[in-house]
Order: sequence, then C-alpha cells, then structure tokens
Amino acid sequence: MPTIVVEVMPKAELLDPQGKAVVGALSRLGKTAYTSVRIGKRFEVTVDGPVDDAILADVRELAADMFSNSVIEDVVSIEVTE
Repeated sequence: MPTIVVEVMPKAELLDPQGKAVVGALSRLGKTAYTSVRIGKRFEVTVDGPVDDAILADVRELAADMFSNSVIEDVVSIEVTE
C-alpha cells in the first residue's frame, strides 16, 4: 500500500524553542559545529489503493487545514512512497 509523507516545519521567521534547546544540548555535549536545529512534524498517511490526483488533492487539503497551523508552520513537502 502506498504511503503519502507530509512534512511540516515552523515558519523560518519564527523562533523554534525546541530546536534552540537541542542546539544548547549539542553544545553541552561538545558538538559545537552545529549552530541551528529546526524541529518539525512528519505525517505518514497510508492509502488503500492507488494514489491519484484526487487523493493527492485531498492530502494537500488535510496538510493545510489539519496537519499544520498556517499561522506558524509551512507544509514543506508531500511525497508518495511505495
């Protein structure tokens, strides 16, 4: 069964407190080469049957309306995997 992977990230202009915390932890571990981390969300939607244009349009709508908060997040990719 095909899976549609949707990735959502915080908008670039907004502070990512989780990412900032990870950078701080990396620094404390001596990993000083890393200056920024952004933490997002990944959704995997399994489809019963082939993925056609209608299914992709439906997932794009879900991504915009349900999986992400358009005020603070961007849908950065929607990809079909087999």
